[in-house]
Amino acid sequence: MLSHERMLSVLDLFDLEHPEWTFDTMYARLGFSRSTLYRYLKTLTDAGFLTTFPGRGYTLGPRVIELDYQIMTTDPLIHVARPVMNELVTGYSCISLLCRRYKQKVLCVHQETSTSQFRSTYERGKARPLLLGAASLAILAYFSTYQLTKLFEEQGEEFRAAGLGDTLPAVRETLKRIRQKGWVHTEGQVTSGVTGVAAPIFDAKEEIIGSLSLTLPETGLANDKVDGIGERVQFCARIISKSLE
Repeated sequence: MLSHERMLSVLDLFDLEHPEWTFDTMYARLGFSRSTLYRYLKTLTDAGFLTTFPGRGYTLGPRVIELDYQIMTTDPLIHVARPVMNELVTGYSCISLLCRRYKQKVLCVHQETSTSQFRSTYERGKARPLLLGAASLAILAYFSTYQLTKLFEEQGEEFRAAGLGDTLPAVRETLKRIRQKGWVHTEGQVTSGVTGVAAPIFDAKEEIIGSLSLTLPETGLANDKVDGIGERVQFCARIISKSLE
């Protein structure tokens, strides 16, 4: 691992379950020399990526918040998707989510809502299950053969539990049907009592980068209603993809 990769691995320690770290707990986890860890922490703290609280240790710093604001206001995907999402939610009592693929995760990066009946459990920045929910499946369906094979080797049981297939060929067939349809819908996979409908978003090179989805606070919708919503979501996702060219 290169030096800058080792330093960035310090930031990877911080998550919802572990928001604070002392020097000693980081030292025990990472296995770096004490002098190396001190140097990395000083660099990250001076840059604002980490901050310290007496008696509590290190937490993520204000530079992260500053960068998040910059993303919200200047990110090209959010910029082109926001007006489309605003228009999309006016036709339904729903929440619209814009999600991005990030490594083996799916992150919500923006949402619009037209209802106060419920709230999305996946707010901006929170990772979604990769194998569950329409927003994730719309992305997973476009993984390359290599990516899908590697993921199945690592998470075969999770694929089976999600009902995507007991074997890799079966999973490929399931995802092929999603691609042929152009959109996907699920019921209660991530949040009980809701229906999710999603379509993929592509960049200028036609690489999958994310998904656009609607979450509706009910299940058991009539097929023709689901089809109508799916076609509309797909149409809006295509507008976003086209705007990124």
